[in-house]
Amino acid sequence: MNQPAHAHVHTSPDQIYPFDARGVAKRFRHAAIFGALDSLRPGETMRFVNDHDPLPLLDQLRNRYGEAVTIEYRQRDPGAIVIDFVVKP
Repeated sequence: MNQPAHAHVHTSPDQIYPFDARGVAKRFRHAAIFGALDSLRPGETMRFVNDHDPLPLLDQLRNRYGEAVTIEYRQRDPGAIVIDFVVKP
């Protein structure tokens, strides 16, 4: 089956998908993050970028996903936070 050029194709189980939360309206941000994580397959990673450390969000993620998603800080500087959310295989 031919896929359109713009179609999203999963070609690697270790694919990293960027998610820049700074561009999402605050009232929709957590729902968008949960939706993005729910769409990942085992072994895939969402690289989350934000302007502040999202500690309440991380608590919500731990409660929702438990051990199924690991949280790995890549950068933790004031105004520049990068976190990998990895779905365990």
